[in-house]
Amino acid sequence: MKLDSKLFDGIRIKPASRTAKKVEAPVCEWQGCQEPGTHKAPRGRDQEGQYLHFCVDHVRLYNKSYNYFSGLNDKDIQVYLKDAMTGHRPTWTMGADKSGAAAAQAPLRSKYRPSRARDAFNIFGEEEAAKQRAKPVRSLEAKAFETMSLAQDATGETIRTRYKLLVKQYHPDSNGGDRGHEDRLREVIQAYKLLKQSGFC
Repeated sequence: MKLDSKLFDGIRIKPASRTAKKVEAPVCEWQGCQEPGTHKAPRGRDQEGQYLHFCVDHVRLYNKSYNYFSGLNDKDIQVYLKDAMTGHRPTWTMGADKSGAAAAQAPLRSKYRPSRARDAFNIFGEEEAAKQRAKPVRSLEAKAFETMSLAQDATGETIRTRYKLLVKQYHPDSNGGDRGHEDRLREVIQAYKLLKQSGFC
């Protein structure tokens, strides 16, 4: 069998006639260069998607000297970098009302305020917590205060301090492993959970 026959050449994946053709590339755009410009390089700012074609040696020289921010002062560069953090999309300040200057300065308040809001971070202060507890205490809550040996007007901090003290007192580890006070410990824990759920601490 002859490998250079016309029939064998017709069934090849890449016939010899196709492989003979070279890939046509534009001429290198570097001044005075006639090499094929096989490598693309960006034209610059405000010309995204447009490229210059260079040969290997000249694209390396171009990339070394390329500066996207050439022609901009420091202030413009900082503005560009700040806008780049949000993808150059507009942003608005949160919580500001654009209807008027006076309205923007007034704090935004919720129309709904629950009667017994939890104040975990003591935002309202102890006076506000006492106001919230001005309602009569229910029988289960009164029993919980009695279990912890506290007055019904005790503050949240007092309840937490008393709870820690009672747990340390009745825990078996602090009593040398004696489990005789386990029932009392269980009552204290349940009383504290009830007071916490009711918003007293």
